[in-house]
Amino acid sequence: MSPEHTFFLDRARKYCSYQERCLAEVKAKLTEWSLSEKTIQEIIKTLEEEDYINEERYAISFALGKLRNNKWGKNKIFYAMTKKGIPEIYIQMGLNEISDEEYVDILKKILASKQVNEKDEYKKNHKLARYAIQKGFQPALVWKVINGEV
Repeated sequence: MSPEHTFFLDRARKYCSYQERCLAEVKAKLTEWSLSEKTIQEIIKTLEEEDYINEERYAISFALGKLRNNKWGKNKIFYAMTKKGIPEIYIQMGLNEISDEEYVDILKKILASKQVNEKDEYKKNHKLARYAIQKGFQPALVWKVINGEV
């Protein structure tokens, strides 16, 4: 290995150690550093062998983080991971790590904290539902929570 290759491999290790990264993010960073395609492939292979890059672990971390920190629903999380090029099997594994109780609790908190200046109960409920659906929660579940069924 050349000194340049070793230098960029160490930089990539630090980049991956800081927080969980997916393959697309690492590849984009290596491309940003103006490395050849061959060098990028070698570094990615090494990082995967050393378990710095693990798509399954990333998907689980991403799903739980977006739910707990950003209060996103499963639909929005699924879409965001799809845009990052995560394989669907890993996306499903990540979404399956979300417990139903925690998911419904977060949805209830979102709906309770939303301020809606509307006198008509029907319009108020629709505005609440639209807000929660925009955050990525499933419409059927949102309506169940609004109607007090869950």
